[in-house]
Amino acid sequence: MNILLTARTAWKNIISNRLRSGLTVLGLVIGIASVILLVGMVNGATERINDEMYSVGADLVSVCIYDTESALAYEDLAPMRKLDNVSGVTPFTYLSGSVTAGGKKVSGTELMGGGESYADMMGYEMKYGRDLSRIDMDNYTKCVIIGEKISEGYWQGRNPCGLTLKIDGDDYTVVGVMKGAGSSMGSNIDNTVVMPITTSRYLGGEAGITEFYVKADSEENAEKVSKSVKQYLSKTHNLTSDYCDVTTQKMMIDAMNEMNNAMALLLGGIASISLLVGGIGVMNVMLVSVTERTREIGIRKSLGAKRKDILWQFLVESVVLSLIGGLIGILTGLLFGRIAILAGAFFSPGIGMILLAFAVSVAVGLVFGILPAFRASKMKPVEALRYE
Repeated sequence: MNILLTARTAWKNIISNRLRSGLTVLGLVIGIASVILLVGMVNGATERINDEMYSVGADLVSVCIYDTESALAYEDLAPMRKLDNVSGVTPFTYLSGSVTAGGKKVSGTELMGGGESYADMMGYEMKYGRDLSRIDMDNYTKCVIIGEKISEGYWQGRNPCGLTLKIDGDDYTVVGVMKGAGSSMGSNIDNTVVMPITTSRYLGGEAGITEFYVKADSEENAEKVSKSVKQYLSKTHNLTSDYCDVTTQKMMIDAMNEMNNAMALLLGGIASISLLVGGIGVMNVMLVSVTERTREIGIRKSLGAKRKDILWQFLVESVVLSLIGGLIGILTGLLFGRIAILAGAFFSPGIGMILLAFAVSVAVGLVFGILPAFRASKMKPVEALRYE
């Protein structure tokens, strides 16, 4: 059997019934495109979240205390800096307040309280000035470090260190400017204002510390540091896992990936229903084709065509029909993915997903084409020639 000749014959039969073939292919196009688009968007979002979480630092351990009555004092953090493999500890808290810089109100500002060496701990470089210091913490100094966007937008890129901005009407001295770092974990670093966490009480911040980061001396030791911090909090402050959560970036990333993978499977499964419908459409069209070409089958068998030749003829036709739908579906999915990117969404289908979609197209043609092909191959020449 000449597979090329069979494929050419299958193509001629498909284009001879353009409308019917087009409607059949449409179901496969919708199914393949939906799977690529939905799964690609989930993968894109997952990659984006992973990049942001790793940009914060895989060597960071996040600690959150649920019970505010068990909140720590700033001095309670000092002993943790002496634990093995710990290179630093910094608390943080989110605040609300009106910020005015250069006589203009700063819009979209993220106001935070942080500990000593906050920028260094978070991996942010200083463009001007210095980081927050222990003296700032001890003296409740009204000073801030700011993001580069604020500096450029309200001081025209000049060094603002030594100048003041107002927060809820009070003057705060700018002591440092963090280099542009973009967005990370939903926070826009370039538009952030960070003051000493002890000073944040002036803005209604909590007196005690319920959230802080512990920095390991390397990514490999983050898990060890996590266990050490858990033991310290449990023994020294009686804070068990019921009252606080100690999490490494890797643990959060793994949990997020697990959730996103489940979401991708769910969305992929829903979109695959269209493939099932498209496959049934292929089988229906091939059954009609077998019926219409009954006399042709009888003539071919009477001229010496074997059963397997008839089987392969209709099976190849079914696969070609599915491949057309699969290829158009892949291109359609990628096109809509590109549109999603332009609209601000994330999209990353991956070569593996595209190859899988191609393989699924072939599988649909084989699975849903086998019954019509088998029926055609079983026809007896005499009965087929008598068919009107």
